[in-house]
Amino acid sequence: MTASRRALSAALLCAAAFAATQPASAGVTDRLRDSLFRHRGGEPSGMPLARYVSEEGRAFVLDRTQPAPMIKFEDSPEVWVLVPSPAPRGDVVYRNDMGEPVLRATRLGGFTLFSDERPSGEAVSLAGAAQPLRMLALSPQALAERMLQASVRSGRAAHHPVVFEAEATPASAALIADAATLVSLAYLRLAGADGGRALLARVGKVQFMEGKKCSVAIVKDVMRIVVAPTQGLAGRPSSDRISKALRIGS
Repeated sequence: MTASRRALSAALLCAAAFAATQPASAGVTDRLRDSLFRHRGGEPSGMPLARYVSEEGRAFVLDRTQPAPMIKFEDSPEVWVLVPSPAPRGDVVYRNDMGEPVLRATRLGGFTLFSDERPSGEAVSLAGAAQPLRMLALSPQALAERMLQASVRSGRAAHHPVVFEAEATPASAALIADAATLVSLAYLRLAGADGGRALLARVGKVQFMEGKKCSVAIVKDVMRIVVAPTQGLAGRPSSDRISKALRIGS
């Protein structure tokens, strides 16, 4: 039994014992059970917003309070948008925008985390409450500063200047700023890989624009990223998807 299941079982036993000595409080047990095991929209039960820690000590926030489930690891600024898909025994597998499994959830609220280091998965334990994963409105000046920072980080990783340009509106400013950060993460990741700098050498400019569907493509020496503000954080490509575009050139 995982630590999270032991904690949940202990909480229910304590509530049941209290109810046995306090008949008037029987409703407390029902409310506690409902809050722990209530199903939401066909997804597994469990806390819809919480902080978790894996067996290897990697902490993350899982937010299922919004239309698209999201996860953010504490050692990275990236918020990953997840796509749930059904699995055997009533489980749900949450995948990133590359189709790769990130989490597996049981119908009783247990989770398994998948990573490059642990492809077979590792159990996670509930660690406490968390704040929702949200994008904050961004001023034009703040957007310019974020893009400049991302441009400088990308240029350092590539060992040559990388110009960032954007056609932004108030609706897309925060999303473009986030996408710029993800580009710099992709650059840093590739710079540390074999042959990565050769791939980065062919891109000298990154352009951001609005559209109905997010996309990333490389045309000659320009990377073009389309963001879709109506889709929230799901309206921009992940750093992995950007890295893939840099590898294959499209």
